[in-house]
Amino acid sequence: MLPRKGKPHYLGGSVNAIIKTPPELNLAPQDLNGLLDEVHEYQAAYRPLFQRREQREKSESYLYGLLSPEIKNKAIEPMMLELEGDNQSEIRAMQHFISEGAWEDDAVLRQHWQEVAKDLADAEGVFTLDGSDFPKQGSESVGVKRQWCGELGKRANCQAGVFLGYVSPKGYTLLHRRLYLPEEWVEDEAYAARREKCGVPQEVTFQTKPTLGLEILKEVRQVGTLPGRWLACDEAFGRSTAFLDQVDELGLWYYAEVPHDTCVWLEKPATCVPQWSGSGRKPTRERLAAGAPDRQSVIEVAAALPAARWRRRTIKEGSKGPIVADFAVLRVFAVRDALPGPEVWLVFRRARATGELKVYLSNAPLKTPLLTLVRLSGMRWPIETCFEDGKQLVGMGDYQVRSWIGWHHHMTMCILAHFFLVRLQLRLGDKAPALTLPQVKLLLTGVLPKREFDREWVLEVLGYRQRRNHAAYLSHRKRRLGLLDRSEQ
Repeated sequence: MLPRKGKPHYLGGSVNAIIKTPPELNLAPQDLNGLLDEVHEYQAAYRPLFQRREQREKSESYLYGLLSPEIKNKAIEPMMLELEGDNQSEIRAMQHFISEGAWEDDAVLRQHWQEVAKDLADAEGVFTLDGSDFPKQGSESVGVKRQWCGELGKRANCQAGVFLGYVSPKGYTLLHRRLYLPEEWVEDEAYAARREKCGVPQEVTFQTKPTLGLEILKEVRQVGTLPGRWLACDEAFGRSTAFLDQVDELGLWYYAEVPHDTCVWLEKPATCVPQWSGSGRKPTRERLAAGAPDRQSVIEVAAALPAARWRRRTIKEGSKGPIVADFAVLRVFAVRDALPGPEVWLVFRRARATGELKVYLSNAPLKTPLLTLVRLSGMRWPIETCFEDGKQLVGMGDYQVRSWIGWHHHMTMCILAHFFLVRLQLRLGDKAPALTLPQVKLLLTGVLPKREFDREWVLEVLGYRQRRNHAAYLSHRKRRLGLLDRSEQ
C-alpha cells in the first residue's frame, strides 16, 4: 500500500521503525448507510454516456454484478443467472451489450480519468505500464495464441493485454487497456476469417506491446486530465530504446527496468566523422573515435562496483514489515545505434534475502535525490496489485466473450468497478485507514441489492443449465456424426 492518512508509512527511512499500534477501525453500522448512495452517485457520472435507456440499465447491472461479493464467477451467464434468474432474454441482452453494444468505451474511459483526478491527482503522479495475460481455451477468442502467459508463468494459450495505471500518494488504479494482437493475427491471411468473426477493425495493424503502451499513454496525456511526472515500467518496455526516447519527448521522466545485457558507457566516448578517403561516398555519419572505451553490460558494471557504493534503504513498509534492499546509483551514457546517447541514471537494486538484482535506467535530472530513485523502484508493484485485485475482486479474467469489442468493453467496466472500490476506500479512510480493497468489497455485502435465492430460483437455474447442457450435447453430436459421414465417403 502507498501511504494513506492515518497509516504509518516509512519510505527510505530506518529499518528499525516499528508500527506499534494496531490499525484503527472506527466504522459503525450507520456509516454503511450511505454506501448504496455512493454506488448510485458513481454510476450517475457515466449515465449520460449511454444514450439509450437499455444501455444505461445494462451498464448499471453489469457494474453491480462485478462488485457483488455474492457472485463468484463474473462471466455474463452466471452473473445474470444470479441477478435475474432464468431469463434468457436478459442474458442475451447483456451479452449483446458487452460483445456488440454501440457504446463508446473511449468516452467512458475519458470520464473515468476525470473521476480518478478528483481523488488521486498529484503533480508527482506516476504512470505505470504493464502487461497482463488471460489464459483461455480454444482458438476462437480474439488475439488468443500459445505464448508466454505471465499469470501461469509459462507458455500457454492466452490473450495478452497492455494496461496503463496511475499511482499517487493517495492511492492507485488502472486507467486504460488495449488488447495485444500477435503478428500472425493481423498479417496472416489464414487468420482473416477469425479477424472478421471477432470484429477486429480493418484499420488495426500489428503493434508491439511498447507501441501499444506508448499509444494509450499518449491518449491520457493529450486529454490532460491527470497530472504526472513519472512513468514506471518493466523490462518488456524498458528494453525498447525507441519507446524510452518517445517517453522522454512526452516530457515524462521514465524509470524503466532493463535486462542485464543492456549496455552503457561509464564515460561519454569521443565520436567523429571518419575522414574521406577520396573515393566512394563521403562519410557523414559519426563513428566512435579511435581508442574510445568499450561499452559495458550493466551486469558487468554492477560486478565491478566496490562495496562502498552500495547503500541499504527501505523501499516501503509492507504488510509483513519493511521492504529493504541495497542500492547503488551512478550516471552513465545510454547506447543509441552503437553511439553514445543520453546521460541517464543507472540504478541497481539488490534484494537482501536472495541477492536478486534489478536494474533500472532513468532520464530523471542530475539533482534527483537517492531516496526518490529508491521510492520509484517500488512503483511497479501497484499496477500488479491492481491486476491481482481486478482478477480476484471484479472478474477481470472471468469473461467469456470472444470479440474485439467485447474484450475492451469488459475491461472498461472492470476498470470502473476497481476504481469504485478505491474511491470507497478513500471515503472511509478517516474511520478505517487500514481498509483494504477486499474488505471494502466485504462491506458492500450488506448494501448491494440481492436476489432472493429461494427454491423457485434454484429450480429456474437448474432448468436453464440442463437446457444448455442438452443444446451443447446436440451440437457436439451433430458435429461428430458429420465427421463420421465424411470419413466413410
